[in-house]
Amino acid sequence: MMTTVLIIGGVIAFLLLIVGLVISTREEKKFVENRLDRFTQESLVSVASVQPKASPVAEFLTSQATRFAWGQTLSRELARADIKLRVGEYILVILLSGFGFAVVAWSLTGKDVLSAVIAGVIGLFIPRFYVGRLKNRRLMRFDMQLGDMLSLMVNCLRAGYSPIQALESVAKELPSPISDEFRRVVQEMQIGLSMEMALDNLIRRIPSDDLDLVVTAINVQREVGGALAEILDTISDTIRDRVRIKGEIRVLTAQVMISGRFLSAMPVFLTVGMYFLNRNYMSNFFNPGTRYIGIPALIIGAVMIIIGYNIMKKIADIEV
Repeated sequence: MMTTVLIIGGVIAFLLLIVGLVISTREEKKFVENRLDRFTQESLVSVASVQPKASPVAEFLTSQATRFAWGQTLSRELARADIKLRVGEYILVILLSGFGFAVVAWSLTGKDVLSAVIAGVIGLFIPRFYVGRLKNRRLMRFDMQLGDMLSLMVNCLRAGYSPIQALESVAKELPSPISDEFRRVVQEMQIGLSMEMALDNLIRRIPSDDLDLVVTAINVQREVGGALAEILDTISDTIRDRVRIKGEIRVLTAQVMISGRFLSAMPVFLTVGMYFLNRNYMSNFFNPGTRYIGIPALIIGAVMIIIGYNIMKKIADIEV
């Protein structure tokens, strides 16, 4: 009876995890989205006033986690991935994922504790991988849209618009994600932040070298003057060339990256699979008579996998 209850609980937790991730990524875009208290030293708008009230547990976890650097890092990761979750809610999702994987593995392997621990650790990392994938995909799309954004701003400035009006046009005319980010910039300026601070917040949300170049040009022009349209037009040509070259490099190095990921993941999946399929064979690494050789062998293998993956990643990482 207890086993059945745990199996049902694990399945429900896993389903809730999947449903929560899908809903968070497909949620309707809110017009007012503010995370100023996570990205500025002085909070001008309370997040609680623009987001639905979370559960007391999530509120407590959020308030405690954001006091530390790792909690602020999680907040930035969620903002960069554009996932509408508080830090506390994200932590609950991670814990539910680990618990769900652990219960399922525990029930399928005949109540083996070590299997549950391994599956639970894997479950803890699944949401992080998912958020990281969304973040990288969103940042790539932002970089690819940056050239179109500059062309629109140049046309608006030449038509007599002010820089703020040009930013509003970007927020209205261009697709997501660049329109979402510049809409936040406009909203921050409307509630009293200076353009320089709003653009600095944008840089914190979007760590892009091309965007940093654009923001630097705008800030310098505001201080010393000059034809902003001509400056942005020149930068636009440079950024378009960089995006084209990055795309070509990405195509040429795709084989190396895929090979590195496959070769790094294959030993891990084989080890986990062998443990579940032939536990007696894998237990030789942990038996009292052989663990002094088996455990160091596993550690050395893991270290070599990490080093090999980083070397292949470094080879394919070509700066433009």
